[in-house]
Amino acid sequence: MQEPNSHFNNADSFAMIFDEAWKKTKFEANENLTLEEKIKKIIEKNKDHPFIKNSPSEAINVAKFRLRLLQLE
Repeated sequence: MQEPNSHFNNADSFAMIFDEAWKKTKFEANENLTLEEKIKKIIEKNKDHPFIKNSPSEAINVAKFRLRLLQLE
């Protein structure tokens, strides 16, 4: 995770940390996690981000959008 001081309470700041965390996270093949469960894992790892704290449901929507946009699903 980046320095906490570089996090802002907005979707762009969240998207940057989400993209990085998604690419770095190795999901085990035997976990059989759904996309939603994978997103929740990433969000849990970054739960101190201001956007996640203040808008958790919107953070999930942004995460899903990022995955579709970058074709990372």
